[in-house]
Amino acid sequence: MAASPVEYTIGGVKIHFPCKAYPSQLSMMNSIIRGLNHGQHCLLESPTGSGKSLALLCSALGWQQAQLGKSALTETNEKKESQPKKSSLASRLSEKLQSCLSSDCGKDDDFQPDRKRIRPAETKVVIDAFIYFYFSIQPPQPCSRCSCDSAKESVKDRDTDGKKEIPKIFFGTRTHKQITQIAHELKRTVYSNVPMTILSSRDHTCVNTEVVSHFNRNERCKDLLEAKDGKSCRYYHGVQKMRDQYTLQQVHGLREAWDVEDLVTLGKRLRSCSYYAARELMQGASIIFCPYNYLLDPMIRESMEINLAGQILVLDEAHNIEDCARESASITLDYKSLQMSSDELDSMVNNNIRRSKHELLRNFCYSLINWIQESKSLMLEREYEAASKVWSGKDIVGIFHNLGITADTFSILKQNLAAILEKEERVGFVNGKEDMVQIPIISSATSTVLKNLFMVLDFLYRENCRFAEDYRVALQKSYAWNNQVPPDVPDAQGFFVRPYRRQRQSVRIKTEVLTLSFWCLNPAVAFSDLSWSVRSIVLTSGTLSPMGSFSSELGVKFSIQLEANHVINKSQVWVGTVGAGPQGRKLCATFQHAETYAFQDEVGALLLHVCQVVAKGVLCFLPSYKMLEKLQDRWTKTGLWEKLEEQKTVITEPRGGVKGDFDELLQVYYSAIKNGEERDGALLMAVCRGKVSEGLDFTDDNARAVVTIGIPFPNIKDLQVELKMRYNDQHCKARGLLPGRCWYEIQAYRALNQALGRCIRHRNDWGALILVDDRYRNNPNKYITGLSKWVRQLVQHHNTFSNAMQSLVAFTQGQQKVHVAPADSQTPCSTVSSSNCHLPVTVEGQSQPKASQPQTPHSYINLVEIYEPDITTRKYVEVTYLHTGLANAYCLWGSRQD
Repeated sequence: MAASPVEYTIGGVKIHFPCKAYPSQLSMMNSIIRGLNHGQHCLLESPTGSGKSLALLCSALGWQQAQLGKSALTETNEKKESQPKKSSLASRLSEKLQSCLSSDCGKDDDFQPDRKRIRPAETKVVIDAFIYFYFSIQPPQPCSRCSCDSAKESVKDRDTDGKKEIPKIFFGTRTHKQITQIAHELKRTVYSNVPMTILSSRDHTCVNTEVVSHFNRNERCKDLLEAKDGKSCRYYHGVQKMRDQYTLQQVHGLREAWDVEDLVTLGKRLRSCSYYAARELMQGASIIFCPYNYLLDPMIRESMEINLAGQILVLDEAHNIEDCARESASITLDYKSLQMSSDELDSMVNNNIRRSKHELLRNFCYSLINWIQESKSLMLEREYEAASKVWSGKDIVGIFHNLGITADTFSILKQNLAAILEKEERVGFVNGKEDMVQIPIISSATSTVLKNLFMVLDFLYRENCRFAEDYRVALQKSYAWNNQVPPDVPDAQGFFVRPYRRQRQSVRIKTEVLTLSFWCLNPAVAFSDLSWSVRSIVLTSGTLSPMGSFSSELGVKFSIQLEANHVINKSQVWVGTVGAGPQGRKLCATFQHAETYAFQDEVGALLLHVCQVVAKGVLCFLPSYKMLEKLQDRWTKTGLWEKLEEQKTVITEPRGGVKGDFDELLQVYYSAIKNGEERDGALLMAVCRGKVSEGLDFTDDNARAVVTIGIPFPNIKDLQVELKMRYNDQHCKARGLLPGRCWYEIQAYRALNQALGRCIRHRNDWGALILVDDRYRNNPNKYITGLSKWVRQLVQHHNTFSNAMQSLVAFTQGQQKVHVAPADSQTPCSTVSSSNCHLPVTVEGQSQPKASQPQTPHSYINLVEIYEPDITTRKYVEVTYLHTGLANAYCLWGSRQD
């Protein structure tokens, strides 16, 4: 039975929710509304399975609709003011009251026209009548001393016409698959018909079979749009069939929230380009979904024509946002790509095509190539067949100055690049006849190389080289083995002879690989484009903890922060640390210990016991692919791998690989759990920060236990990690950054929390989280505090392996007896007992009136969070305005300690 829709009014904003909300959802919506009302930024952690997506969508869209309502009301009032007014009884009484209270009232003035003077007794009657009509007609207005005061409008909220400009919601998440899940959540709400679009790549949206079959879809699409070989894209010419919201909803029937597959299906049917249609639909959309690198990366923002000024930015699954922001302001350039670009520019110069403009860009590439060749001698060996040389951003600015590349010349280079990319026609000869021909332009590959370089140089030279110190430039040398077919060699007579039906054997050749990396070590560089221009940034995830680094790393003040509790009961999850294996050997997964056979054998025996105790699906996360490969190799030799396979179907996460192959492995895993007869479910061996740990849903039997081996610290020998730690140490005092070691540890806990989040996906789910490492018990203040709030509250340390297994057996048997049915696993906001609710809320149409309280047709809820002076107590106020003849206000106070 589906839950009934519920209406909340939080911070003066009416929010329609598909069912009764969890306390964590109410906390999130309250925080979001406060942030949007005041233009503040929010950092919100809510565990997976607590209905985070619904709370995000309903609160943001509810706020947006409230702004639309206010805008419409303002326009209506302005129109009414321009027309003659017909005075109502209430307005006449109000005027009478003001007249009575004016300074002239009651004075004897023989020069005034005769009028009936209002005596004091009559004055009281007028005031009473005024109050009666005011409260019976007017809805409650937001107060001016708390977060519900959203009536204030700044100049930036209005466009050039003086009308209030309603902010769009840009909703970014990590992957296209997660966007599909969010779109399905939106469909469950009353906001499912809001104008929307989904920005995506050609790989997901192109419907032209000629482009889809091409190995480089972007390149082929651009060739067709430019009609380089005489062909053009017929689908692009049909884009007008689905480019606006009215046509999409009213003509083609996409009235409710849709996903990319729906748009692609429609595009195929209409022979219309769904890629460009999605971009066109952005103009009239209220909410725009996209992967969040589309919003962070300045290159993608420019190509997609995304303007975030004054808009609302929601970044879901934002636990990796710091890394993503750094990457969006960084590039790694392959030396061969730079050479190919310079060769193409040289060809343009030699063929006298926009010669002066191409010549400057070619000379820029030549300067860079020569400098790289000269700098090879400065590189130092780091490890076997690997060498590098690192410069600071300030050093590079000086070096480039000597090469003739300055802020002024860079500005000229940018103008030249823009000029050579413009389409232009001139008179030419085609088949001996004079005709208009298009001037050739550089390939998209060369264009990409130059644009990426210029994006980084733009950051380096911006605001008098403000961000130069935030960059490190690394020239790196390594070697790669490639298969190469030897060329045909002519015989003495000059003929090329090749044996019939015999292929030439390819030869493995070791080649030198040179790369030039411009690494941004400060994510605030990319965020600087956003934080000053958007109205509000809302960062959310199930695993933001530890939250301490976000403000300093992103350079954004998050005035509103929240760590919400989980919606499950404590009895539904087992969280334990295990520091020893079945043989009693201590398990500490540091590099030195993890390399020993004793550690590897003990971990294998522990995992086998867990698989025997826990039925159905078990996930095991390791710190790296290197450890996964070593364990698999060792266990295969000792026979342990065979024992694991006798117990469960064992699947290992592949390193990289094709997406289709990975999806196929997952289906094998799910199938083994659902249909397994010979063996009891499946074991999935995966890696923290890999595909399995990021955003995949292992609900119910698909993950009855998650085992984490060790703590997934990043590779400290990685050059970029090393430079980032040094950078933080250098600027921790001046900029408030975390010291390098603290930053390094936080990366480990974020990855660990993300892996643990694969278990417990809805309110009725249950499972065990097994943290294998002795460091948790020996130093809990250091190693437990980094875990998510809901996990660290439940951690139990077990002195011996046998104690841990006894406790785990009791837990799993108890849960199997209770056998909580997963009927509402797709309904994260199922009914919650009000006794567990931290925020007392009276819901319209569901609250039972007290005996002394008159039955009322309508009520408003105003939920306000008030901070006490000591900042330790928060009080939640609920004011219900009852509209009968006279106004009655009921205030319910509840308090809680955070």
